Order: sequence, then structure tokens, then C-alpha cells
Amino acid sequence: MEEKLIFVSVGATATAEQESFVRLIEDRLRSESLTPKTVGRNTFSADAPLKAITELMERCSGIVVIALERSYFPAGLDKRGGPRQANLTDTRLPTPWNHIEAAMAYTKHLPLLVIVEAGLKAEGLLESGYDWYVQTLPLEAIALSSNEFNGVLADWKDKVLAMGSPAKPRLQGLNPAEMSVLDLVGALRPVQLWSVAIALAGLLAGAFSLGARLVPPSKERTPPGQGALLPASGWGVVGSRLNVRTEGFLLVNQAALAFDPVGIRAPM
Repeated sequence: MEEKLIFVSVGATATAEQESFVRLIEDRLRSESLTPKTVGRNTFSADAPLKAITELMERCSGIVVIALERSYFPAGLDKRGGPRQANLTDTRLPTPWNHIEAAMAYTKHLPLLVIVEAGLKAEGLLESGYDWYVQTLPLEAIALSSNEFNGVLADWKDKVLAMGSPAKPRLQGLNPAEMSVLDLVGALRPVQLWSVAIALAGLLAGAFSLGARLVPPSKERTPPGQGALLPASGWGVVGSRLNVRTEGFLLVNQAALAFDPVGIRAPM
């Protein structure tokens, strides 16, 4: 079975309770034949964080967001100094990377499984009402064996499996000299593939037309009293020449029509 990589968005744990909860989720993913990957936890890179995250997500088929308490404020003010100022008490916030990575995964159409520690302030991409279901759970092992969690996990896994293999990387940053012909073709965008097809069609049509011009029709003497008629072999060469030129023009026109349906002209 092909390995399925899962991007896990989780900050550095602060307590043994948080670490134990994250490991339970990672173990559960492995039991489902899914491999958890987290930048700075089990995957490391010398690149800047956003670049490392982007490159890792390109290899993943889904994402699990684990939002844990990072910051705690016993008291504070929301919208301070404005007409809608409100008091805040016992406010707990996760790492902002949960929001960043969830947004990046959403733009890549990766299935999201969002798990939020009970008691966190619900805001941003971690609140309910978006295109994914947010589970608010206590940091306990029993929470990962409930019917709700098992059902949501199974549905999310189905979406992950339906994603198939991640898209192959594009040509940018790759060395064409180290790539096979199939890799090069697979890395091309549809527009680039059409451009190559048109160029090849033009080359083939030109080669056929040039070959027809270089092969003259054979000539034979005609019996006395008859007009100078071209023998059957000659007609065959001329017919082939005309057929090649006509089909070559049609081939180029059909390829070009996909890009420019206006302005296609018949040959003069």
C-alpha cells in the first residue's frame, strides 16, 4: 500500500499532558496506515519555516490541526478603547501557526481534521462554521475513542484516500538533465503540453511537405498518337503529395484551434 503522509499542525508542547495527547493522535494515525509529519517535530529543514511547510504539504494527502493552549491571559480587554470594548477573563490561545497552516492546507484542497483543546478561545479558522468540522476535546485518551471522534476520523480518512497521490512537482527548481522524459512531460502544465503539441505538429507537417516536394513524380513516354498522360504511379505520388500537404495543414489547424479559434485561414 502506498504511504500516505499527513501534515500535522501542532506547536511545541508545554506540558506532559499536551505531549501525551499529541502522541496518542500520532499513534492513531499510524494505526490507520497514515504517517504524521510535522515541521520541527519529526521533519526538519534548513529552509525558512514557510518554505519548509509548503514543500512538506506538497507531499501530503491531508492535514490534522491540533490546537493546544500556547498563551494564557487571566484578564484583558477586547477591542480596547472602542464602543464595543469587552472584558476578557481566563483567555487561552493556541499558536498562530495553527491558523496559518490550516489556511495553507485549505487553499491546497487538503482534507482537514481539526481538533481543538477544550477551553481555547474559538476564533479564526478554529471556530465552527467553515468547510470542516471542529472537534473540541479534553486532553484525555478516552476522548479519542468516542463514537463522534471515530466517525469524523473515518469520514476524513475516506477523503484522504480519495485524494490519490500528491501532484508531481513542477519544473521550477528541478534539473531537467537529471529527469526522465516521463518526468519532464509529467511536470508540464496543460498549456505547456499544448504548446509542445503544436510545435511538434508544425514540424511534422513541414517535414512531410518538404519530402513531397523533394520526390518528383515519375515520367514515362506515351505511345504515339496519344496525349502526354501521367502514368498511374505518377498520379499516386502527386495524390500522396497533395494528401500530405492537406492533412498536415489540418493537423496544425486542429491543434492551434484550441488556443485561437479566430483567425485560422485556409492555405492559399
